[in-house]
This record gives sequence, C-alpha cells and structure tokens, in this order.
Amino acid sequence: QVQLVESGGGLVQAGGSLRLSCAVSGRTFTFSNYGMGWFRQAPGKEREFVATISWSGHWTEYADSVKGRFTISRDNAKNTMYLQMNSLKPEDTAVYYCAATPQIASINYYSYKIWGQGTQVTVSS
Repeated sequence: QVQLVESGGGLVQAGGSLRLSCAVSGRTFTFSNYGMGWFRQAPGKEREFVATISWSGHWTEYADSVKGRFTISRDNAKNTMYLQMNSLKPEDTAVYYCAATPQIASINYYSYKIWGQGTQVTVSS
C-alpha cells in the first residue's frame, strides 16, 4: 500500500547539480510521522547513508562525504522529500534510494522500513 518513488537522477558533469525527489503514497501512511533518509549504493559497494531529515523537516544530518554540497528537505503537504546535490563529484556516482523510518530521523540503515526502487546518478569527469 505504501510506495516510495525516486526521480530526478541522470547524467551530469563534475561540478554540476541535480535534485532528486522522493514521492510517497499510501492510504495508511502518515508522511509527517516518519523520518526520511537518502542512501546510495555504488557498483560493487555496500549501501551507505547520505542524509536524513526529521518529522518536522527542521533537523537534518549528513554524511561527511556530502556535507556542504547536498541539502535534504521535505514538503509534508506534498508527501515529498528532496535531495539537492551541488558540486557533484565522480565518486557520487551511485543508485540513490529514499527510505522512511518510524524514528524521528536516523542514520541507521536497519531503522528504515520502506524503500524506493532507486534512481541512477552518474557524474562524469
């Protein structure tokens, strides 16, 4: 019943920007009661934490590798979360996943209960 759908991925040159969106739908899902997060997985590597945002949207946390370049946000009225990615680097290339947790927010992979299918981000040098 609950689905998360990512969009906005694509191919971009190093130094460029992309904005990812995660649309959440479901009859029993109260978006504002879930913390949200972004994770990414590069080929041959494990999935890693990128950013998380609280129920209110006013508290955020980022992985050190993206801090200062990425911005996570949410619009509870639209049931949508965003990831603005600036100053992209080739090492940012990965499939990006959005996820929802019943916690206020979390950097812990295992706290997330609902996952999207992912969107590909490729950064060329």
